[in-house]
Amino acid sequence: MKTALITGATSGIGAACAHLFAAQGYRLILVARRAELLAERARHLEDKYGIEVKKIVQDIRDFENLSYALETLPAEWKKVDVLINNAGLSQGLDPIHKGSISDWDTMIDTNIKGLLYSTKIVSNWMVAEKRGHIINIGSIAGKEVYPNGNVYCATKHAVDALNKSMRIDLLPYGIKVSAIHPGMVETEFSKVRFKGDENRAKKVYDGLEPLIADDIAEAIWFIVSRPPHVNINDMLIMPTAQATGTIIDRK
Repeated sequence: MKTALITGATSGIGAACAHLFAAQGYRLILVARRAELLAERARHLEDKYGIEVKKIVQDIRDFENLSYALETLPAEWKKVDVLINNAGLSQGLDPIHKGSISDWDTMIDTNIKGLLYSTKIVSNWMVAEKRGHIINIGSIAGKEVYPNGNVYCATKHAVDALNKSMRIDLLPYGIKVSAIHPGMVETEFSKVRFKGDENRAKKVYDGLEPLIADDIAEAIWFIVSRPPHVNINDMLIMPTAQATGTIIDRK
């Protein structure tokens, strides 16, 4: 049985990936911060798909505790076939001179360092097995920069660079590395960016049909399900109404 480890697994793209991979018969290691929601998600997946789920209630910004939680898994669970580095967020939408240091730290620690921490642990397991596939969730913000996106865009540009360098470093071990870069996806993303302001978050998607989490999960499954000799290095996926990070056709 194959195993997938998904960070940020309780909502949005992470939750959609958990459902899709469970439907394909994968057993899951789900990493998330919200214990109650994680338990609910895991129970539903186990009941619906008859697969096993390991729950890791952990903030990926905490390397010591994340490492302990993962390294104490049973040996057979460390043979991870797919790592989906999904956990990430944006905080605020301010020009650089008005930005919040706390917001900057949260984005850098989650989007860059957290991704590195999970990769550091799991890639060593994959190297030992000489196989595996790492999927890094980037963003259109990792391909271009938009007004007031400064630090968030910088973190996603870092993900884009790390994706490329991981592929080089892990090439001798038969490990695939891929990235998917979504445009506007209607998840908790905007609600988190605007710190719970639902009215402001909803306006982000006014007048267009954005992507949904399932769209990205299906694209990730396409990447993972290619034959062994095929790797999709990079995929940029946008809603039809969005041409670039800022050029959007709102009806």
